[in-house]
Amino acid sequence: MITLTTDNFDEQVLRSDKPILIDFWADWCGPCRMIAPILQEIEAEHGDRLTIGKLDGDAHPEIVARYGVMGFPTLLLFRDGEVTQQIVGAKPKRLLMAALEDHL
Repeated sequence: MITLTTDNFDEQVLRSDKPILIDFWADWCGPCRMIAPILQEIEAEHGDRLTIGKLDGDAHPEIVARYGVMGFPTLLLFRDGEVTQQIVGAKPKRLLMAALEDHL
């Protein structure tokens, strides 16, 4: 799992050669803590086809604003520099995988 910042976002996300799922989270967000281990499982199982990154929304509000993220956790799936899927809120693994499967 990569840690994203304002400084590395464009390089790591927009120029990624495979799909990248970004977890917009915040330290104070309970659902963000709930979804973190699920994202680690997904990365362990699908890391050959999918990169997962985390962006602290409180520390990087300009990226949050750029993509219109209104709450945490929000997951954005990027492919070829474009958002192809948005998932808002903590979801069980099976629902996350169902939402991602067509994009992998």
